[in-house]
Amino acid sequence: MYRTLILAGVLALAPITVAAAQDAGPTDAQIAHIAYTAGQLDVAAAQQALEKSTNAEVRAFAELMARDHAAVNEQAVALVTKLQVTPEVNPTSTALTEAAKATHDRLQALDGAAFDAAYVANEVAYHQTVNAALSGTLIPQADNTELKSLLETGLTLFQSHQAHAEHLAQSVR
Repeated sequence: MYRTLILAGVLALAPITVAAAQDAGPTDAQIAHIAYTAGQLDVAAAQQALEKSTNAEVRAFAELMARDHAAVNEQAVALVTKLQVTPEVNPTSTALTEAAKATHDRLQALDGAAFDAAYVANEVAYHQTVNAALSGTLIPQADNTELKSLLETGLTLFQSHQAHAEHLAQSVR
């Protein structure tokens, strides 16, 4: 299941890689939408965990995800407002949304320890995928220095989320 989650994440972000390979990488407006969408989707996943989980560690992790991703997204909204950039829907942000819907539906059918394990495994895979996209494509392709800086700050935070999720995964197997 873990490999399936990673594969799904990689496939969801594949349009970024293809565009970058063609030297027609995503624009700053597209990058802003991808980053914002990824954050919103993780907030929604955290809200689902808070509704379904009774595990104190999983709930604490979900609260952290909701708080941190919402805070980064607030900074992103402030930045695009300041820069007068309208985030642009693109195939990557659309694919992320569709994959998140499928994951939400799959997790919704689970309860108890099975839900906790699947949620945490998805968080590990999701953060691995998003962190790889940030470091490998989104940050290098960003033209605006303030956007690039916000993405770099987000990457540092999201790497800590990944480590936290990996540690938590050991206890909720």
